[in-house]
Amino acid sequence: MERFGGAGHSSQIAKRISKKGLLLGIDRDEEAICVAKEKLKEFPNVQFVQDNHDHIKQILEEIAIPKVDGILLDLGVSSYQIDEKTRGFSYMVDSQLDMRMDKQAKLTAKDVVNQYSEEHLANIIYEYGEERFSRKIAKNICEYRKTKEIKTTFELVHIIEKSVPRKKIEGHPAKRTFQAIRIEVNDEIKPLYNTILDSIDALKSQGRLCVITFHSLEDRAVKNAFVKAEGRCICPPGLPYCSCGCKHLGKIITKKPILPTKEEMEQNSRSRSAKLRIFEKI
Repeated sequence: MERFGGAGHSSQIAKRISKKGLLLGIDRDEEAICVAKEKLKEFPNVQFVQDNHDHIKQILEEIAIPKVDGILLDLGVSSYQIDEKTRGFSYMVDSQLDMRMDKQAKLTAKDVVNQYSEEHLANIIYEYGEERFSRKIAKNICEYRKTKEIKTTFELVHIIEKSVPRKKIEGHPAKRTFQAIRIEVNDEIKPLYNTILDSIDALKSQGRLCVITFHSLEDRAVKNAFVKAEGRCICPPGLPYCSCGCKHLGKIITKKPILPTKEEMEQNSRSRSAKLRIFEKI
């Protein structure tokens, strides 16, 4: 692997695929599909599906592919989505609160911010953003929206900045809250554990699943699913018998995640938090 992150990474891998095989590209973002089609238009052996990788088993069934040689999951939001000013993913650009990866989805960031209860907001910001000031942020959001609907990213950023003491944090004060709301809008974490297991099930013998994560919640779900697939018992100590139903499906290739090199981080600063884990099926 030479570079981490974004659509460019997937494109580089795609261009190394032998013309004898088939590359199946899955993305829920229609705009990302269009960009990939243009970049890979010279390759006749590429098929695109606009869908969620959580549906990997159904997708392969529908196109009559029983098993695959390898899978790369590049998780989270893409650089393209962050940089696109109209999508509402970035706390650095003022735009409408949206954050949907799939523009056809119903739930938006504006819905979450304006309709969720204070307790629900606080729990999401704490769980998905690991934000220790989550309750203060949620309280101030609810106070603000009593008089005015929160419609833009900068309105939300302003509320967060007033809620978080600058001296007690590193980086931008809105980073963790924006991550949390984005994860909630796109349901990125809850299905991930099962998606990893489904992806392993979809592999041929000696096929490999490579997963790039960008924050601890993703990495934890991937790591736990890999342990489950390797067949290590995860029952609490002291149980008289195994109740987790562990089965040996293969082996973890990366006992510790592969991290970006200094050169990679210099070329792409967003790669800094990336981790690569690999599993090989029996």
